[in-house]
Amino acid sequence: MSEFYSEKDVQREVTELQGKSATAARLFDIRRIIGGLFVVYGVIVTIAGFTASDADIDKAEGVNINLWTGLGMLALGLFFLVWLKLRPVAPPPPGLEPEGDERVE
Repeated sequence: MSEFYSEKDVQREVTELQGKSATAARLFDIRRIIGGLFVVYGVIVTIAGFTASDADIDKAEGVNINLWTGLGMLALGLFFLVWLKLRPVAPPPPGLEPEGDERVE
């Protein structure tokens, strides 16, 4: 038995798929992954910097390297997350393929 779909049903399905595609594109944006990892590791290294002993600081010639590295990682991670928030990526319209992916058969 064949089923017939109205144009309204097809349009609703296309709209739902476009919404899911946009959500997936935002979820797997590389800036979110890089920013999140740098923030997590930055927090860990910063905590290690706050708990550094005098012997650890003397090894680094008087510089609390864990503290400064952790703060730098936090700043970089926050930069990526702010960048993501200010300039979200929009998925390409459906049916458009990049020019470099043309197939020759």
